[in-house]
Amino acid sequence: MTLEPIQYLLGALSGVLVGFVLGLGGGGGSILAVPLIVYLVGVSDAHLAIGTSAFAVAVNAVSGLANHARGGTVKWRCASVFAASGIVGALVGSSLGKAFDGQKLLFLFALVMIVVGVVMLRGRNSSGNADVRLGRENAGKLVAYGLGVGAFSGFFGIGGGFLIVPGLVAATGMAMINAIGSSLVAVTAFGLTTAGSYALSGLVDWPLALVFVAGGVGGSFAGTRLAGHLSEQRGVLTTVFALLIFAVAAYMLWRSGSALLG
Repeated sequence: MTLEPIQYLLGALSGVLVGFVLGLGGGGGSILAVPLIVYLVGVSDAHLAIGTSAFAVAVNAVSGLANHARGGTVKWRCASVFAASGIVGALVGSSLGKAFDGQKLLFLFALVMIVVGVVMLRGRNSSGNADVRLGRENAGKLVAYGLGVGAFSGFFGIGGGFLIVPGLVAATGMAMINAIGSSLVAVTAFGLTTAGSYALSGLVDWPLALVFVAGGVGGSFAGTRLAGHLSEQRGVLTTVFALLIFAVAAYMLWRSGSALLG
């Protein structure tokens, strides 16, 4: 697919926004990548958009992870167990996703986002445990949630952060700011796994992915700084995360629903 110069510019601007939200909400920023590439940049092939966004988000996640690591908010052992088990699920999910109709995939994606947003709002007043550690009491849960979230991540072609953050909280009870920082370990792993699967099928636009990544570097730095500030106010960061999910889900339901009916 050949893109116009203006589309690459829009891709870079999209990267800035996704990078910012990755820093602010952890992997949750990945929910923006697919709809931005499809609806703003104008990539009509949903599977090409999914493959391209998976690679771009994974690389942008590395930038956000570095910023959170410097702030000491990453729970490395918990995140590593979650990510390792999730890679298996992502491989299976991405294989299934490529065989599914693109518009139906986006529609289902939006419905899942709404459910997750509701669950997060219900638990927004929980402060979480900032001192959580990997142990017998949470290792099994981390593996189980990692497998499930990885499968969703691969199927919907995203970094999976909109499920990784609540998955880490549910498995360990960690604080929101720690879940956000830790989620980026899994976002990187899941995104590269999914992107590799799509790349083998020729479903990654590499020039678009590179300009998207370039735009995301600066955005991730600004988002991480704001996340640190909001984490000091109980429930605010979770509420912002959930409202973002609702807004994007509503837009995706409208666009994909119109395509399916039209």
